[in-house]
Amino acid sequence: MESDAEEEAAATPAAAGAPGAGRLKGSPELTVDADMREMAKTAAWSVSSCKAGNGVAALRDDNLNTYWQSDGAQPHLVNIQFQKKVQLQLVVLYVDFKLDESYTPSKISIRAGDGFHNLKEIKTVELAKPVGWVHISLSGADPRETFIHTFMLQIAVLSNHLNGRDTHVRQIKIYGPRPNPVPAQPFHFTSREFITYSTIR
Repeated sequence: MESDAEEEAAATPAAAGAPGAGRLKGSPELTVDADMREMAKTAAWSVSSCKAGNGVAALRDDNLNTYWQSDGAQPHLVNIQFQKKVQLQLVVLYVDFKLDESYTPSKISIRAGDGFHNLKEIKTVELAKPVGWVHISLSGADPRETFIHTFMLQIAVLSNHLNGRDTHVRQIKIYGPRPNPVPAQPFHFTSREFITYSTIR
């Protein structure tokens, strides 16, 4: 479970005119709510560029010692395409400024859409020398917008620390709500509170 402070920081985008807003530092532990599940195991992953031996597979190998390294002009892109429309709540990246220094992302944009032709930016965050798991909430400003519904997610590294050109990202996880555990229930509840009170005991 994330603390209230972590949840608030993860949900705060970097706003124009507010240089300190939304600067994330990372957490040593990968912690997500029990009512979320990893969604991208069957998705198609691709990247805009990579150095030989440091390709897209390193983002999903559950090994913090390996990493994707871009090899081209910014922005550096990670594309996640799903076979059907999915509900997504949270993006979690593992980055390590102590090891990667100028290769560490400093500003990241999250985009969503049906495909490359209509991607729209939904969140921008700034990172402050992060070491560990960086949690980026996909929820909107409206508290009723707890997730996004999309065929495709794109993670764009817009800039790196110390004006670095190429980037290192060690892991990426994508989370969405678990399916409704009450099969006969016509409504799809996504919060733990609604699920708790969705049946008569």
